[in-house]
Amino acid sequence: MDNKIKQLRKGILELAILGCLYHESHYGYSLVKTLSGEGDITLTEGTIYPILSRLAKEGLVRSEWIESQQGPPRKYYSLTSEGKNTFEVLNIEFKKLAELILNADKEPEKKGQKEKRKKILVKKEREDGK
Repeated sequence: MDNKIKQLRKGILELAILGCLYHESHYGYSLVKTLSGEGDITLTEGTIYPILSRLAKEGLVRSEWIESQQGPPRKYYSLTSEGKNTFEVLNIEFKKLAELILNADKEPEKKGQKEKRKKILVKKEREDGK
């Protein structure tokens, strides 16, 4: 079960990082604080930096050093245009998948009740990935 949770978090965390960077640049600790918020999930910079590195290698994220008034320079990350496009596409897919989970988690329909589940268009991928 731990591996399933780890894989689920990994994919969602990557999307969350892209989402944070979609609107503004962040340095590592800033991302941790923004993503963690008041939630129950504990994040560390050690979790964030490998993902940022991978996203940079994929050309989705760029970085630059910026002087800080509160100490040494900080490495700020932002999305490339390809990164923004990737976030937009993945975010749409994520919302569809989240809706599937919400539908699956609803109580079964009782006789005489109208359908309460929202219909979702899910496009089947071909074997060649298109």
